[in-house]
Amino acid sequence: MDSGELLYVTGRLVFGGIAAILAIVLWSRTRDGAWMFVVFAVISTYIEIVYSILELLGVTQGLFITIGTTNVLKIAFSCLPPLFFICAFVMMLAKKMRRKARQH
Repeated sequence: MDSGELLYVTGRLVFGGIAAILAIVLWSRTRDGAWMFVVFAVISTYIEIVYSILELLGVTQGLFITIGTTNVLKIAFSCLPPLFFICAFVMMLAKKMRRKARQH
């Protein structure tokens, strides 16, 4: 691993870790469903970061089921964060629409 890859891996781990820790702190302080899905998205993004780094290092070779040449976990981990963000945004929009409907 050259210095550029090391910087890439370190940056992703450090900043992803900080975001995940702050998301967990927010999780303990909020009960809003939409924000909970944002927290889930950030945490699942960090999980995907850790998994992709393990894959880069060759730790996960041959351990999991694949579809073609792509690992099923890689597919799942890359799809979860956008899915959680979609859920959060739909919940926020629904809440705004309900508030607007009550006002009229």
